Amino acid sequence: MAVTVNEIDLPLIFCPLESARHPRAHIVDERAKEWIRRSPMCTTEEERTWTIATCSTDFFARFAPDAATDERLLWTSLWVYWGFAFDDNRCDNGPFSTRPATFSALAGRVQRALEAPTARDESEGFVAALQEIGAAFRSFGSPLQVRRFIAAHRAWLSGVTWQVGNAALGRMPDLDEYLAMRLLSAGGEPPFAMLELATGHEVPAQDMERPAVRALTEMAIMVAALDNDRHSLRKELARGQTDQNVYSVLMHHQGLPLQEAVSAATRLRDRVLLRFMEVHDTVRPRAGLELATYLQGLRYGIRGNAEWGLRVPRYLSLGRVPDPMDETPLEWAETPADDDRSAPRGLPTVAWWWDDALLGV
Repeated sequence: MAVTVNEIDLPLIFCPLESARHPRAHIVDERAKEWIRRSPMCTTEEERTWTIATCSTDFFARFAPDAATDERLLWTSLWVYWGFAFDDNRCDNGPFSTRPATFSALAGRVQRALEAPTARDESEGFVAALQEIGAAFRSFGSPLQVRRFIAAHRAWLSGVTWQVGNAALGRMPDLDEYLAMRLLSAGGEPPFAMLELATGHEVPAQDMERPAVRALTEMAIMVAALDNDRHSLRKELARGQTDQNVYSVLMHHQGLPLQEAVSAATRLRDRVLLRFMEVHDTVRPRAGLELATYLQGLRYGIRGNAEWGLRVPRYLSLGRVPDPMDETPLEWAETPADDDRSAPRGLPTVAWWWDDALLGV
């Protein structure tokens, strides 16, 4: 991709959803940083510095501004710290990043360690750290809440395995496949599954499994995933790591220049957000307390991910040492880049989000 960082015009993000942040996020984050400093998942001071620079408590404090206790916010935020560190050091970089068989074996070990507290693995620092987080979840979460998180964790690792396989083969998926698998590889399922663990409100199965609620969850993940592609574009361009994102997919399969790919991806993202808002506004008035709390968390998550991504050193720092969190006031697009309310053509794996039956619940 022969384009420099300064040649790309990234449009403002359209996100007319409410912003909130847990009032004790700063206090909780001090405890999180201490845990990271003693955790075996980071083996060098540089790794610890960049892990802390993900500002993961700020991230999840925006998803769950109504977390019931400091402990719940702490441990859910620590999983986010863990997830970013694992992504940086085992998924995107290092010896596992282009070796799908090796990564798949690691992913299996990590997942089993989360599922089985007795599955010790002293050779991998991420395992012990994850098991400590899993034990905390079991201490305050219900069995169903924990199982939902474990399933979401497995889905994420399966998506990353697909991504690593593509990198190894130099394979570029088409847009429909990319969107379907990006729902997994983006890592959106675990944070949204942790909403229940943070708030303590367990959504009844008959509500969580409703097609409209599942569609809302997927759309929230997709909007956040496409926003993350946007957030990371400049850094990936600067480091020459743009082998697979929504822009490279559009460039490869539709022959678009990068700037046109950015515009096309922005239009698609805004159409998904508009559909999310439409379905949400149909489902929310009839929701009980638990479901309403979860749906509000989806809204907080979309907005919070955008706010965090526009400020976090993980995306903004181009040097070897992370910059401080950017506190510059944010600007937002006043209108969507595309207000078409119909399903995008040629994307059968996500077209069901526009099924009229979802509005009849």
